[in-house]
Amino acid sequence: MPESTEGTTGPTKKRGVPEGLWLKCPGCGTSVYKKEVEQRLNVCPKCEHHFYVSATDRIKQVIDEGTFEPMNEHLRPTDPLEFSDRKRYADRLVGEQKRTGLTDAALTGTGMIRARRVALAVTDSAFIMGSMGSVVGERLARLIEHATTQDLPLIIISASGGGARMHEGILSLMQMAKVSAALAKYDKAGGLFISVLTNPTMGGVAASFASLGDLVFAEPKALIGFAGPRTIKATIGIELPEGFQTSEFLLEHGYIDRIVTRKNLKTEIARAIDYCGK
Repeated sequence: MPESTEGTTGPTKKRGVPEGLWLKCPGCGTSVYKKEVEQRLNVCPKCEHHFYVSATDRIKQVIDEGTFEPMNEHLRPTDPLEFSDRKRYADRLVGEQKRTGLTDAALTGTGMIRARRVALAVTDSAFIMGSMGSVVGERLARLIEHATTQDLPLIIISASGGGARMHEGILSLMQMAKVSAALAKYDKAGGLFISVLTNPTMGGVAASFASLGDLVFAEPKALIGFAGPRTIKATIGIELPEGFQTSEFLLEHGYIDRIVTRKNLKTEIARAIDYCGK
């Protein structure tokens, strides 16, 4: 009689480490426990490397719980040029919105930082590299105008590796001038603008509003600049200085005012607001 196989489920699988529990830190190459990294605001416990943080999580880290009031969420990107590269821009937008849960690369609104009311914008490099299209520019400009009329400190946290969004052509490039003009009016009205640069802050974003803060903070080892270092090296044909386009290099050369770790950012912003009498 053959042996009964009732109740068997085949060979027992060897238990291993479940996927997604560990991360490899790009800063030190160490495998780190994902939950510990998340508890430290997405910062490596070994080398203090600052991992990517979504715009939604960034707001939770900086704004007092329950106080954020989003603005201009009804503004949605379109495809005025009917642009197409490897895929239609209209299809790319839908795909990015589904993948990230965002409608575009910037979130704006008002909230409290250590009980101080502020106007806040955050860009997210996960959405088409955080590039600035018409909606990103319009959301920023409207937030700045609101901060001007309400006499609010303005905080913009940049995480944009794409600069102006090529899919919208000149309409995208115009946003640099529009946002910068709104900031000029805000400055004339006596507003306090704190710009926070994170990894990456590049292209037209770095060349416009991100560099115009009354105070410019940056996270450690963030990539900040216009063209990428490989492009610059290939163009000028010489070796670039060590650490070129990092927060530390730019602090040494007077481009930024202070390097602030993620865990201290909320406190440093509140302290700056108080120091400037806002």
